Amino acid sequence: MALALLAGGCATVVPVEPVSTSEPTAPPAPLTIGPAATDTFGGWIPDGQTLSPFDVSNPALAQLDPALLNAVQDAARAAASEGIELRITSGWRSVGFQERLFDDAVRTYGSADIASQYVASPDVSKHVVGQAVDVAPVDADKWLIRNGAQFGLCQIYANELWHFELAVDAQGNCPPLRPNAAG
Repeated sequence: MALALLAGGCATVVPVEPVSTSEPTAPPAPLTIGPAATDTFGGWIPDGQTLSPFDVSNPALAQLDPALLNAVQDAARAAASEGIELRITSGWRSVGFQERLFDDAVRTYGSADIASQYVASPDVSKHVVGQAVDVAPVDADKWLIRNGAQFGLCQIYANELWHFELAVDAQGNCPPLRPNAAG
């Protein structure tokens, strides 16, 4: 629509926007990442930071298998009574985060075969299903290696002093160490 004005003998056309008489439309729905997106940070704990085994507000601990979480907390109490502070550097991880760690290892080591010795792929990682924790500092790792079986906790890989899972047999013994995450 336009309106013509006569000013000083010249006609000027001024556009005029139509006025809506209908109800305003609802605002668009908020954007989401959608079901096809990959969570590449779930369970991430920043480098150099650790968690108390009792900090269940963090998904890295909240998503752990309850039996594993209880065993780690019981072990932490026992270690503390001997002056050892047990901290968590990693627990549950999302599939996407584990994939990112594995992909980074492939880039670092040059092949999936070599990378799998250091980082499990998401399809085999016990972190993804909440059945593994990584512990720090080294004195806590050593304490847990010596005492973990009484809580059901075992070091699994010879090249990972820090990685523990519930793995004792019926007699309370840990299985033989695997050389690395690849086998």
